[in-house]
Amino acid sequence: MKNTPKYSKMYKLIFPLIFVAGFACRPCRGQEKDSVKVYKDLKNSVRINLTNPMIFGNKFNVIGYERVIKDYQTFSVGIGRFSFPEFSIIDRDSLRLDRDVSDKGFNISLDYRFYLQKENRHKAPRGVYIGPFYSYNYFSRENHWELNTTSFTGDLDTRMIMNMHSIGFQLGYQFIFWNRVTLDLILVGPAVWFFSLKTDVSTSLSPDDESLLFEKLNDALHEKFPNSTMVIDGGSFKKNGSTTTKSFGYRYMFNIGFRF
Repeated sequence: MKNTPKYSKMYKLIFPLIFVAGFACRPCRGQEKDSVKVYKDLKNSVRINLTNPMIFGNKFNVIGYERVIKDYQTFSVGIGRFSFPEFSIIDRDSLRLDRDVSDKGFNISLDYRFYLQKENRHKAPRGVYIGPFYSYNYFSRENHWELNTTSFTGDLDTRMIMNMHSIGFQLGYQFIFWNRVTLDLILVGPAVWFFSLKTDVSTSLSPDDESLLFEKLNDALHEKFPNSTMVIDGGSFKKNGSTTTKSFGYRYMFNIGFRF
């Protein structure tokens, strides 16, 4: 997916964090042995995702868990709530969202990390890492709309279900402070996204008014997913539709956590 102004704000926050953390995480030589000795015994981490709530809103809440498998390898899993992004309809005079009937979704992600032994002074999970990842998102939203045009005024109900699969490869760096607090930065994560979208519309609108609805929904959908070629196509009298597509995107993320 293409970068948006929201990603620019995120960069302004991430890179100062990297700069500050780079100084803070440099241990004194006299303390390095003791730090490593305590550090070896801590194989588990729990963390929260701070990036996606900034992009998708406060309805994105994901908790992650990372486990050290070998000296320089770890496995991670994340799970949480993920809400479908709200649509911003441009022409509010002709199409207005009356209320959300239901709004739900969830996220599951997995990754396996290889901490680069030649690049890191410490063993996992500290330092530079690379590895594959997989993410799955499910969204479901039901809305009640009010439609007003020069020739018609009426109500309609829509139901949208989206499944999103993402497979990619990431490069990141994890800082550890005081042997307990973690700051995990996923800096580069190219991925292939697979989308499937199903829509259902319950209405008695005329073909012209129904076309207006689909036009507005597609504009809002492409605003949220710029690279996507998904189209909600109801046709003249068709009351439901489904489509699938794939796209290329990137995974940028930072998490904060605690080791035990």
